[in-house]
Amino acid sequence: MKNMRGQAGCFLPIFLAAVLGWGQTQKPREITVGFAIENTRGERWQTDLEEFQRRAAQLGAAVVTRSAEGDDDLQFQQVKEMLAGGIDVLVVLPHDTEKAGRMVEAAHDRHVPVLSYDRLAHNTPVDLYVGFDLFQVGVLQAQTLVEQAPKGNYLLLGGSPLDFNSKIVRSGQMKVLQPLIDRGDVKVAGDIWVPEWSATQAYLLVTEALKKMDAPPTAIVASNDSTAGGAIQALEDKGWSGKVLVTGQDADLAAVARLFEGTQLMTVYKPLSGFARTAAEAAVKLARREDLGPTVAVPNGDQTTRAILFAPIAVTRQNAKDTVLKDGFQKIETVKQALSKDRQAELER
Repeated sequence: MKNMRGQAGCFLPIFLAAVLGWGQTQKPREITVGFAIENTRGERWQTDLEEFQRRAAQLGAAVVTRSAEGDDDLQFQQVKEMLAGGIDVLVVLPHDTEKAGRMVEAAHDRHVPVLSYDRLAHNTPVDLYVGFDLFQVGVLQAQTLVEQAPKGNYLLLGGSPLDFNSKIVRSGQMKVLQPLIDRGDVKVAGDIWVPEWSATQAYLLVTEALKKMDAPPTAIVASNDSTAGGAIQALEDKGWSGKVLVTGQDADLAAVARLFEGTQLMTVYKPLSGFARTAAEAAVKLARREDLGPTVAVPNGDQTTRAILFAPIAVTRQNAKDTVLKDGFQKIETVKQALSKDRQAELER
């Protein structure tokens, strides 16, 4: 009996350790990320989503995605369905940043943290914003223009009036342009906001604006590459393409080709692979209630929001090879296919 009691005494701690998992490294449970994206159409958002999903999978997280195709009510419904399905964190790229508060509120009612992706849900308490420094995007666009043409008639072409990001980009543009406007060096030939950031809408709106002009404007301050493309098509119809300095943002394939064709002066490159990966890492940390690391505070209506901001890069024909092409964001061979033979030779040099 004495020996058996001794043996039982030895077995008891082992038994308890097995039951309670003492001394073992616990594998974190799988996280489910709900990604509510306003629209998956277009080169930019497809690239973002693929990189986000790839990094989340590496971290052991499953990603449930829903595309609202530009419908605010549908996006809200999709978010409610994902929350009911048991997601651990909500990542939202809102269609209308002013209406995003109801999605944030629905998530917080279920104690689910919210990461606002690329577009900051306006004046609502999101837990984290991951985006680019959009004020600096506007500064880069306007600064590149005024370096080429410090005087002249400028047509302002903003993004969607429903997207608060459009206003941030514009504020960056105006920081550079307003002193020149005040001096009379730059005259505003028109101020246009483009619904849905649509190339088609940009084309139609710029076409109407150009009808009122006897000569081409000096510059078109297009806030992204899609609207730039629409504006350039309108210029081509008037025979003015290549005579007007046009800005952009996103370093889309067509825009990079236009840099070498000479129809677009610049675009803004936002290295998306690192951006999307960082957002995926932050989403998983939010779900697990882990420390996010260094963040900054950005104004958001009557409050501030924690943010991870990335720096944008101005890209012109002169530095495209050392930025978007060197990084592989756009492939040289693919860009060449979109160019005339004369411009292909320039790209190869």
